[in-house]
Amino acid sequence: MDKQTITIYDVAREANVSMATVSRVVNGNPNVKPATRKKVLEVIDRLDYRPNAVARGLASKKTTTVGVIIPDVSNMFFSSLARGIDDVATMYKYNIILANSDGDSQKEVNVLNNLLAKQVDGVIFMGHRITDEVRAEFSRSKTPVVLAGSIDPDQQVGSVNIDYKEATKDAIDALAKNGNKKIAFISGALIDPINGQNRLVGYKEGLAENKLGYSEGLIFESPYSFKDGYALVDRLLNSGATAAYVTDDELAIGILDGLVDKDIKVPEEFEIITSNNSLLTQVARPKLSSVTQPLYDIGAVSMRLLTKLMNKEEVEEKTITLPYGIAHRNSTK
Repeated sequence: MDKQTITIYDVAREANVSMATVSRVVNGNPNVKPATRKKVLEVIDRLDYRPNAVARGLASKKTTTVGVIIPDVSNMFFSSLARGIDDVATMYKYNIILANSDGDSQKEVNVLNNLLAKQVDGVIFMGHRITDEVRAEFSRSKTPVVLAGSIDPDQQVGSVNIDYKEATKDAIDALAKNGNKKIAFISGALIDPINGQNRLVGYKEGLAENKLGYSEGLIFESPYSFKDGYALVDRLLNSGATAAYVTDDELAIGILDGLVDKDIKVPEEFEIITSNNSLLTQVARPKLSSVTQPLYDIGAVSMRLLTKLMNKEEVEEKTITLPYGIAHRNSTK
């Protein structure tokens, strides 16, 4: 028998029971005699029958599947969040469909529509920002959505984050207290609310509280990659900066390596604080000081919030802010 075409009907016929009985066995219903259950499970095993989640979903209007949209599956920030999502999904018996969007707004719309076409019960979206097109798809669909490590300035969609503004302010304060007068702000696109409306505001407040002037010449936008960080170093040194706050760990390591290759001593001549406290901060030499985010927890809490929304449980607060800290390591004095 062709594995692809094995149905609940084939199992029922082979086991000489009704399809309803097979369904009860598959769904763990206790109202099946032990001997019958054993017989059905043996046939399922022999035929390698795999229950069709979509067909089951059509009957129950639920597929117990959640779509997770991730901008870069190779970035440790997002993969750490995905780990937390997956563990909680498993606990609540949800399957995950992971989709990579490359942080491209058109691809995000396509990926979202593909997931919705698969009848997912909910979506967790990780992206640098929600474009108007993606927001339109969210509102058109009745499927619950939660953002993980992404901000919705309008707070229409559930989200789980840290307070990026305060975290940045604390980082700038630490660099200023170490005597740095020119502190660079190196981030991804400022059009992203996390960067432009939260971190940049925290940067400006941190400077103001330490009586340091703000200069456009110390603001750098960059893609989140090692090579882009490395390529930024000449411009960074020409700006006169003696310290930098960086919003991505891989980007920070690119900057660190570029400085080391130019014989700039870190932290004696240049200090760095990065943002995500991923494993990369520990494997770099010197180890990178960083804002600490509970990455796994952001993923886990976002999945738990989504389970509540999917099950129409009462949710007191859809915008959840988790605690952060700053780990002082060897890239600061």
